[in-house]
Amino acid sequence: MIRYALTRLALLVLGLFVASALIFTTLRILPGDVAQLIAGVNSTPEQIAGIRERLGLDRPLPVQYGDWIAGILTGDLGRSQLTGTPVASELLQKAEVTVPLGILSFVIALIVAVPFGVHAAVRRRRPDGVLVSVGAQALAAVPVVWAGMMLVVVFAVSLGWLPAQGFPRAGWSDPGAAVRALLLPALTIGVVEGAVLLRFVRSATLQAMGQDFVRTAAAKGLTRTQALLRHGLPSVGLSVVTVLGVQVAGIMVGAVVIEQLFSLPGIGRMLVEDTGNRDLVKVQGELLVLTGLVLVIGFAVDLAHRLLDPRQREAE
Repeated sequence: MIRYALTRLALLVLGLFVASALIFTTLRILPGDVAQLIAGVNSTPEQIAGIRERLGLDRPLPVQYGDWIAGILTGDLGRSQLTGTPVASELLQKAEVTVPLGILSFVIALIVAVPFGVHAAVRRRRPDGVLVSVGAQALAAVPVVWAGMMLVVVFAVSLGWLPAQGFPRAGWSDPGAAVRALLLPALTIGVVEGAVLLRFVRSATLQAMGQDFVRTAAAKGLTRTQALLRHGLPSVGLSVVTVLGVQVAGIMVGAVVIEQLFSLPGIGRMLVEDTGNRDLVKVQGELLVLTGLVLVIGFAVDLAHRLLDPRQREAE
């Protein structure tokens, strides 16, 4: 197990290195010049050249990339080219919104997927089971923006239960207001991603119900549901853990869109704004952190799957 964990950790580090190179190169290919943006419309070529020299944009790209990587190794993601503020400190501040949003969305997705997925499998030939399956198929195809707007219409406009936009200025010093501000965005992401995960849970449950040990338990007097709950759920859990890494990536992508829709001051909204402003240092730092989160969660999922599945441990 230790050897496997070290191998996966090495692949994680390699993945981060490759991602950093791709992010850095792609951003330099995109059109636009932050020096021109800072200098203004009526600037002279000499002024633009001076700004480029001050920001270090006149140096060769390999040198710029090397300096960026050297800074990352010491915990320094650089400074904003527009404001001069440290990127790492801004990311930590925005993470106070994005990380709780992601966690809450993930919990809601599991609450939607696991019980309803198992129910849809057990009752697959009954009207209620068919209804759950069809509903999941429909929800999985719904764009997250459209789902968010519908939830706003229902819970914010019609019922007035939850705020439609914004985050309290007091932040998490007022936990109640902060949770209420995140609940509707988290519902938007969680319900859509939960519908996608529900289909995996249903398939895994159907597969578990066909296993010999579940049928044997049912033959000994247990009901089909009891046999599944006692003996089949571990198998279902393994299948669900396998796809959780993909689901987390979907939640992260959804957070970027939803933070814009609900005017949440998180990493996703900051990323969109900084991309428009051509603040390359901030954008590359934000993209690397988001990519790193997805890779780290995938690493954790791989280890959890290895620990939960005795067959993989015995194969070592």
